[in-house]
Amino acid sequence: MSRAWPPVDELDALPLPVTDNHCHLPVPGRPPEGPGSHDPLSAAELVDRAAALGVTRVITSACETPTWEGSIELARSAPGVRVALAVHPNEAVLHAGVREVGPDGLAPDLHEHHDEPLEEAMGRLEALVRDNRDVVVAVGESGMDLFRTGPAGARVQRAALRDHIALAKELDLPLQIHDRDAHAECLEVLLADGAPERTVFHCFSGGEALAQACAEHGWYASVAGPVTYPANRALREALARVPDELLLVETDAPYLPPHPWRGRPNASYLMGVTVRFLAAQRGLGTEAMCSRLRATTEEVYGNWM
Repeated sequence: MSRAWPPVDELDALPLPVTDNHCHLPVPGRPPEGPGSHDPLSAAELVDRAAALGVTRVITSACETPTWEGSIELARSAPGVRVALAVHPNEAVLHAGVREVGPDGLAPDLHEHHDEPLEEAMGRLEALVRDNRDVVVAVGESGMDLFRTGPAGARVQRAALRDHIALAKELDLPLQIHDRDAHAECLEVLLADGAPERTVFHCFSGGEALAQACAEHGWYASVAGPVTYPANRALREALARVPDELLLVETDAPYLPPHPWRGRPNASYLMGVTVRFLAAQRGLGTEAMCSRLRATTEEVYGNWM
């Protein structure tokens, strides 16, 4: 299988500009990670490719401590880029000193930055968000990931999620939720603590119960490339319960490209494939879908262009 970047010349530009509300742009000075690391493209190249195809704004999620400052600098220098900051739930476990193998069967991937205690990392996070409100447009991604950790880690993730909820509410920022094999657990915490007014389930993977909860509570479902995979019928059926005005689209790049590029690097310039797929699923024209997405994105994150 090819691991090359999908070709730009096989894609058509969207008729109206849209926003990739969740991706992970490469940070200058850090080695590339994930798909595409064998043939890296710079953040500037990725942003330019996206803009040429109608994805004119990008929110990059910096959820590992070494990426925070570089992502803020990127948001100040790259056109259309803003940033979400958080301690990822799997990172929270490692900063808390928990070393356990989860259902994925993999040993924790430890790095020097994990020596910083979680409490100190959260303190730095709060300061950075407060001091950079001109480019920080969300808290995220935070949440729970029970695929990567066991009971001790789950307790850490729950506490960290509550701290992120409190920060988002205090600063009136959207919260981007990472939810992997933890639909009921995330829902329980949000209901117990009171969700931020703008709560987004990033890379929505829940079933009909979570989709119904989003519809009832006014939470947003952000949809990524997997919705286009032929086998994901249950996901498409669940999303049918989410009204158009609560729907967002993202890439989660460099991961999870849409069909037929599965297994290759993902990037914001591919988001039009998912937008068109969802438009067809909902009986909308592509232009109408883009218009609706733009309005919803600005309701959640504001307008910076």
